[in-house]
Formats: sequence, C-alpha cells, structure tokens
Amino acid sequence: MNPPGPDSVRRLELALEAAREAGEITLRSFRRDDLAVERKADDSPVTVADREAEQHLRGRIADAFPEDGILGEEFPERAGASGFRWILDPIDGTKSFIHGVPLYGTLVGIEHEGESVAGVIHIPPLGECVYAARGQGAWYVRGESAPAPARVSECPRLSEGLFLTSEVASFDEIGRRDVYDRLQSAARLARTWGDCYGYLLVATGRAELMVDPILNVWDAGALLPIIEEAGGRFTDWQGRPTIHSGQAIATTVSMLDEVLAVTRATA
Repeated sequence: MNPPGPDSVRRLELALEAAREAGEITLRSFRRDDLAVERKADDSPVTVADREAEQHLRGRIADAFPEDGILGEEFPERAGASGFRWILDPIDGTKSFIHGVPLYGTLVGIEHEGESVAGVIHIPPLGECVYAARGQGAWYVRGESAPAPARVSECPRLSEGLFLTSEVASFDEIGRRDVYDRLQSAARLARTWGDCYGYLLVATGRAELMVDPILNVWDAGALLPIIEEAGGRFTDWQGRPTIHSGQAIATTVSMLDEVLAVTRATA
C-alpha cells in the first residue's frame, strides 16, 4: 500500500536537496589527477568521494527523519522504525567517475514497507536530474531550468529504438551473452551509455531500452518509481516489478513483451 502522499513528498524534497549536495561533493574530486582509487573485496573501485558523499546523505536523512532506515553501498545498514527506508548510491558509475567520464550519478531511493515510492537520479557533471514520487509524476531538470514532465519514448518497437546497457561483459558473467546479442541485433542502435545515466535517458524519452544483467539494490533503489511515473516499465528479467532481483529492464510499455521474450528464453 502506498503511504500518504505528503510523507513521500516531504522525503522526496529532502532527497533532491541532499542528492545535489552530495553531487557537489563528488565534483570536488572529479577529474583530479591525485584521486586515490581503492579496490573493495569484490574488486569494484571506491574513492574517498564515494564515502564522503554517502556520509553527507546519511547525515541529512538522520537529522530530518531519525526513525527512517538507511541502506547504502559504502557503510552498514541502519535499521529504522518508521516503515521508510532510504537506499543510497553516492556514485553510481564509479568506473566512469575515476576515468573522468561525466556519466556517473548520485542515486537516492525511498521505500515504504518494502515498496519503492520515490527516487532521484542526479548527474552532477551534466547538471541533469530526474525524480519521481508515486502519484506525483516524473520530472526532469537540467541546470537551473524549471522542472518539466519526464516521459518515456513513444517509439513503437525496438527496431526503431536505442538499446543501452552498462557493460557488455556482464552478460557473459551470468552466461547470457545471447540476450545482449539478440537485443543488439533487434535494436536500431546499441550503446553502453549505462549505469544510472542510461535509466535517465529512458525516463526522458531519449532511449527506449536499458538492460542490466547484474546490479545491486542500491543501483536500483531509485529507478522503479522514476521509470513507472514516466510512463514506462521497470522489471527484472522475468517481468516482475522489483528492485531486489539483481537484474533490470527499463523500457516502454509497448516494448516490454518483446524484451521479455528474449530475457526469459533459455540460453
């Protein structure tokens, strides 16, 4: 059940402010020659900017909503008692970040009783942001411009559309390179403008399909409400609307069945 509108909207307002502030923290380290990069246990990269930005997000949330839970990529989960949980990825696309590529973002998602109710994708180097709360629509902001409605593409079929993914090798990691190959062949154009920027492109109608074979809950926490409020569909590879399965499809209503016919197939 969705929570009362004002509860989600108040939290979304904070999410927007905090995501922009965290984005400014990341920009202080972006394209610095002396940026130190560490490797986590899973060999994924992390920087001081990841940790500083998440600490800022956690502090802002704890001050405003001390009873809310917080799950983030870089620090242990904090339990809550309100039914709300914040899901944070301070730098989604760290590989882009450490190579000076401006297609990384700050993600803030909000759940209530396990249901995704609001989300923010903020792309600090480009000044682009898309956000949504259940029943409030999805909105796109670029720089200092006024928010404009975010809507998915009206392109009717994948043969006329743009297919995105974060990393082609991730299909190989789960033994499903056939999915990438079939979607690439079916699409008019395929590119790896991935991580959260790919989902922003789908939400704003500039791409028709984004598929990830592997992602963590903090990669997905903000995405479902944004894509759905923009008029699209966000599901796992079996068609379930969830952020918890470790896979993702973001696309238009008209293309979802075409994509699921590929992802559901046995390799």
